[in-house]
Amino acid sequence: MPTLTLDDATLWYEATGEGRPLVFVHGAWSDADAWRPQVEAFVDDYRVITVDVRGHGRSGGTDRNRYSVGLFTDDLERLLDHLGIGDGERPILCGLSLGGMIVQTYLDRHPDGAAAAILAGPVRSMLPIDLPAWLKRTASPLPALTASLTTMGSEATFRSLLGSIRTANGEPWLAADPSVRSQAISTAGEISTSEFRKVFAALYRFEAPDLSGLGTPLLVVYGDQEAPSVRRQGESIAAAVENGRTAGIPDAGHLVNLDNPEAFNATCREFLAETNAIVEA
Repeated sequence: MPTLTLDDATLWYEATGEGRPLVFVHGAWSDADAWRPQVEAFVDDYRVITVDVRGHGRSGGTDRNRYSVGLFTDDLERLLDHLGIGDGERPILCGLSLGGMIVQTYLDRHPDGAAAAILAGPVRSMLPIDLPAWLKRTASPLPALTASLTTMGSEATFRSLLGSIRTANGEPWLAADPSVRSQAISTAGEISTSEFRKVFAALYRFEAPDLSGLGTPLLVVYGDQEAPSVRRQGESIAAAVENGRTAGIPDAGHLVNLDNPEAFNATCREFLAETNAIVEA
């Protein structure tokens, strides 16, 4: 599979099909394979692009001591430039969770740079509650996370994070389908502890951009078993955008595209059909 060599990283990506670029960006501690049901569903109509975000999957880790959502967005910009996307050809961007943070940042940098955007289970902050900056600094979970990674490793730490969120929300949250949850835990466990911590720190330090002036059509998608705090933040993102809307997917948690791919794909396809009509008018 193709790779893009940067100064300090190598990005694995896949591009297949023809048509308007449709770019999928996965969530934290996952990889591009999480979008397989969407690649198969859309490849006949779009140029479908997936990428392993640095620190994940086949892109692997780097020597950098610190990651940020801004850095991940830099990588996305470099990839799109490498693929010749952007010179009059605006892509459709779809991001889940961390991928949604990356897409939000891209839209903030390039208000007219995307034909449309889909955010699946997006948040404005990690944890998904609005906290003052001083409180985030003083109440940082990073020391405890580092201790957990040192003593238990990546998979057990990921399980612990999921358990904490489930306790707080009283819902399965991550996935409605046990097999989807199991695969997500297994994938997270393959990430080194140093990369796991750098990715978590990037999530925690993320400062959501103000997208209130954005004119790009934007769809926020969430599962009906999504954590309420995540759902509230997603709804606030859509409400702030002129052409924003939301859609709920039944029988699905945070990994909505894997829990119920048929409903997720149909919802996205309907949105994109309307968006194409708007863009081409």
